Amino acid sequence: MTWCSACSSPAPSPPGYRTPSGARSSSKATRFFEGHPLAAKLWGPVIGPLVAIASFVCSIGNVPLAVVLWKGGISFGGVVAFIFADLLILPILNIYRKYYGAKTALFLLGTFYVATVIAGYIVEFIFGGLGLIPDQADAKVPMEGVTWNYTTWLNIAFLVLAAALLVRFFRTGGMAMLRMMGGAPGNSHAHEGHGESHEKHDGHR
Repeated sequence: MTWCSACSSPAPSPPGYRTPSGARSSSKATRFFEGHPLAAKLWGPVIGPLVAIASFVCSIGNVPLAVVLWKGGISFGGVVAFIFADLLILPILNIYRKYYGAKTALFLLGTFYVATVIAGYIVEFIFGGLGLIPDQADAKVPMEGVTWNYTTWLNIAFLVLAAALLVRFFRTGGMAMLRMMGGAPGNSHAHEGHGESHEKHDGHR
């Protein structure tokens, strides 16, 4: 059994229990409003970014999941909004909070969310009006594993280049430069305040 079939397969029922006819299809229709074209188009861009936040996959790993959502019935605009929302995953939101504070992190969350929803609507209605939305039946979940091809050799080449740059960085005093920069943002503010106090003290002299 592949991971894709596991995602699409229902959970096993208890002995003696019979799943009601159409229960599975009605559940999917409830999530993404299948059978209601306008509701699906309006709901998809709203729910897509929320799925991205909950799944917190990177900007490459979200592509197979986007295909699964597309085949699962979410609208095309919802798929686009899901992909755009890779800047709203929980680890990145935590980085925003650490560097900029909780208030700014919430502001970024709100503005990015609204922007992804609007982008999803724009793509949904423009592509739909031009007839450019692909058929859901033609979507295929990529099942290939790690293989040796040209991208593998490119990865190896750039890993060697990155290692050479790191060696040069450390040999040319890179660590000392990082220490002078003050480390975390809080430390740099502390150094600035310390420098200002020295300037004021020298001015009093």
